[in-house]
Amino acid sequence: MPEKIIESFNIKRLEVLDEKGDADASLMPPLSDDEIKKMYELLILSRTFDRYALNLQREGRLGTYASILGQEASQIGSAFAVENTDWIFPSFREMGVYLTAGFPPYKLFQYWSGDERGITPPDNLNIFPVCVPVGTQIPHATGAAMAAVYRGDKTAVLAYFGDGGTSKGDFHEGLNIAGVFRLPVIFICQNNQWAISVPRERQTASKTLAQKAMAYGFEGLQVDGNDIFAVYKATRDALKKARQGEGPTLIECFTYRMSDHTTADDATRYRSMEEVEQWKQKDPALRLKLFLEKKGLWTEAYQKKIEEESKTIIEDAVKKEEAIQPPQPKDMFTYTYEKLSQRQSRQIKDF
Repeated sequence: MPEKIIESFNIKRLEVLDEKGDADASLMPPLSDDEIKKMYELLILSRTFDRYALNLQREGRLGTYASILGQEASQIGSAFAVENTDWIFPSFREMGVYLTAGFPPYKLFQYWSGDERGITPPDNLNIFPVCVPVGTQIPHATGAAMAAVYRGDKTAVLAYFGDGGTSKGDFHEGLNIAGVFRLPVIFICQNNQWAISVPRERQTASKTLAQKAMAYGFEGLQVDGNDIFAVYKATRDALKKARQGEGPTLIECFTYRMSDHTTADDATRYRSMEEVEQWKQKDPALRLKLFLEKKGLWTEAYQKKIEEESKTIIEDAVKKEEAIQPPQPKDMFTYTYEKLSQRQSRQIKDF
């Protein structure tokens, strides 16, 4: 008997906005001029937050920080498609997602200063705390999606992670369960090409990360992660599909980490400046600015205005955060377990 092909697949890549600021009208998602300008303003706000956070860390006013420079479109484009009833499970590099969702920036500074109270979400936001352990938030998101199905909620769940997260068992377990039960969850992988010092090609032999979804029985697609319209469209379509009971989606946002992995890293030790310079030409903020300019929606005065407004918002957030009374050292014991262990009971006497 001849061999038979019993399964085959292809992976699509979505691109809408190119590096010159030109958009494919046939693929352009339904966005008003005001919404597009709001996206750009969030890009500038997120980049401003990022710049201040890096400076504050260097001054010893924040702890180790993970920059989002270069990945803003992947974060804002996806979070912009979320509805208030949806749930978001971030990793540790989603400051743009938090800001797009409306999370107070002073609380983000509070968290990065080492005060865990800062990551407590406001009551009106369905967003979980920063997850530093790589990939562990993926099964949590899958579980939340399963709970939504049990409850009969017409909602969806988003899980964010990097390319390094796809090498973790949590990734495969989460996607497997999501596929088996056709859960309303969107997995957003920000493939920024580097998991600390490990390049993507050393993590997997797969040509794309998006194709990993096929092993678990659902759609995977790759988008230009520096194209905010492509990210928004892919996420919007995936959320609609999820809410209609049509199962999960894996979206690979093909982007780049312009900064070091964190402020504790030195990326010059493992990647070339030529590579970084090449990616600078794909800057997500620059291409959206060019698009706005061609549509007559951008002026020098507008740019100055939103930069000043972003600066004011972030400076006010810094002042508010630094005026907060520091947490009590005993809190690190009080909230670790339901009850103090014998060792903790002895140690807490020193505070």
